[in-house]
Amino acid sequence: MQLISYIIIYPILWIISILPFRLLYGLSDVLCFFMYRIIGYRKVVVKENLRLVFPEKSEEEISVITGKFYHHFCDMMVEAIKSLTITEAQMNKRFKFTNIEVLHDLEKKQRSIILMCAHYGSWEWIFILQKHVKHKGYAVYKRLANKYFDRLVKRIRAKYNSHLITTKETFNVLLKSKKKGELTINGFVSDQTPKVNKAFHWNEFMGIKVPMYTGAETLAKKLDMAVVFFSVKRIKRGYYETTFKTIAEQPKAFEDYEITDIFFKLVEEQIFEAPEFYLWTHRRWKHRNRVPEKFR
Repeated sequence: MQLISYIIIYPILWIISILPFRLLYGLSDVLCFFMYRIIGYRKVVVKENLRLVFPEKSEEEISVITGKFYHHFCDMMVEAIKSLTITEAQMNKRFKFTNIEVLHDLEKKQRSIILMCAHYGSWEWIFILQKHVKHKGYAVYKRLANKYFDRLVKRIRAKYNSHLITTKETFNVLLKSKKKGELTINGFVSDQTPKVNKAFHWNEFMGIKVPMYTGAETLAKKLDMAVVFFSVKRIKRGYYETTFKTIAEQPKAFEDYEITDIFFKLVEEQIFEAPEFYLWTHRRWKHRNRVPEKFR
């Protein structure tokens, strides 16, 4: 069944991927109309999240942000499909790095890097970064249920010398690289929601206490890797700029979870600046009423 699904769906995705950008974003507009206006995909979740973190905003303001979010959300979907056939030249034109020297400086110091980001802006095209640095690239991801699509995603990332690894594989893979003396740059989308029974740290995110994902900080300390945050800003439709900020060059010098807290403050700054580019379909605050006594 997985193979049949792949055989049916893949040609459709490939055809979409070769569309010129003007037609691609036209398709995104149509998709947005159906997802937002007709189907209402997770609209209740989106508005609930927005009301929760922006209690001072009116319903009209919430609706405006919601509409903008769905337009961006659909753009990201078609941009992910475009990754199948997008050229390196197109990527470099549309996804620029404002201060790549931050990574080059760490490279000169022979420092491997934990690269932290949030579900904000666009993270689909960050893989072109590998064409600008000498570090070997890894990104932590959740394996797809369909093994054929899983292989496809890995193949797309491999075009730019990035390697996808699961959470369970991460420590062993990076430890092996460290023992070989390899410099690595390792991407983590770190605003995820950990399971309550596996949460070691709770703190406020957008004014609401929630469990924090601390895996990136833990690995940075265990493997002695510098921690860098990257923010993505949308310049105009289909064009993005990424800026890097070093959080910790020597992570062991930081108190437990201090790096994680700094990361979330940086994410908050992005959201306050332009909330429509955050992934509001994600139930990030679902555990807010389950705060353990010791974290209250």
